[in-house]
Amino acid sequence: MPHTYAFRQVDVFATGPLTGNPVAVVHDADDLDDAQMAAFARWTNLSETTFLLRPTTPDADYRLRIWTPGGELPFAGHPTLGTAHAWLEAGGVPRSAEQVVQECGVGLVTVRRDTDASGDRLAFAAPPLRRSGPVAPENLAQLARGLRVSVADIEDAAWVDNGPGWVAARLRDAAAVLAVEPDLAAFGGLKIGVVGTYAPGESDAAVEVRAFVPDIGVAEDPVTGSLNAGLGQWLAGGLLPASYVASQGTALGRRGRVLVRRDAAGEVWVGGAAVTTIAGTVTL
Repeated sequence: MPHTYAFRQVDVFATGPLTGNPVAVVHDADDLDDAQMAAFARWTNLSETTFLLRPTTPDADYRLRIWTPGGELPFAGHPTLGTAHAWLEAGGVPRSAEQVVQECGVGLVTVRRDTDASGDRLAFAAPPLRRSGPVAPENLAQLARGLRVSVADIEDAAWVDNGPGWVAARLRDAAAVLAVEPDLAAFGGLKIGVVGTYAPGESDAAVEVRAFVPDIGVAEDPVTGSLNAGLGQWLAGGLLPASYVASQGTALGRRGRVLVRRDAAGEVWVGGAAVTTIAGTVTL
């Protein structure tokens, strides 16, 4: 028998109306099974659809399941921020006044209000990398084939996997990132992030980022929290300042902005705006 659920669609990392990455959020979804979640995620055809559930640990405020059109993810960044925003907006009261604790496939993720910005801006603590370090030559060659660049065009590459499986390539500059026309058939299951720097004064952002994940049904993701978290763990405080802004979505006609900051303790925080664009009910 179909049931009706509260529903929100939240624009995350936006700089104005409809400029970020939307996430579909279904509230109080404990009675939905995997097949129903997967079907709804395919139907929305967004990069991610999330389902809010009761937590299984007293340390969490809620539990989250995250689905793409191609399957479930243990963690994703813009769904984390968008769902935290939706939960708070719907009247959720966190155990701590300073932060929200999310339970998901990678464990517990802390989300807090960004005290350096307006109240509708949230930031999550980047989860530990499941895989890091240099990329093997065969993977580097596959990266180059997938991005339709030469191996020599890749200035550096690293695994920055915090759950989804990210491997990242750093190109010469932001213009080289925006010029990429990938061969998605050559990815072979890789989930590839690309990053390149802007020259001082060229942009309000330090870097341009793109994310390609064709094997989960998302050719290019508009703005990607998990990838920017991994990039921050790789580059913030080294090649890039400890605090910087990443631009993403330019190639898709979006204007996403992601705030990345490595704090004094070495923890990386990824933040951005979250605004509800659709609120109502869904019958599943």
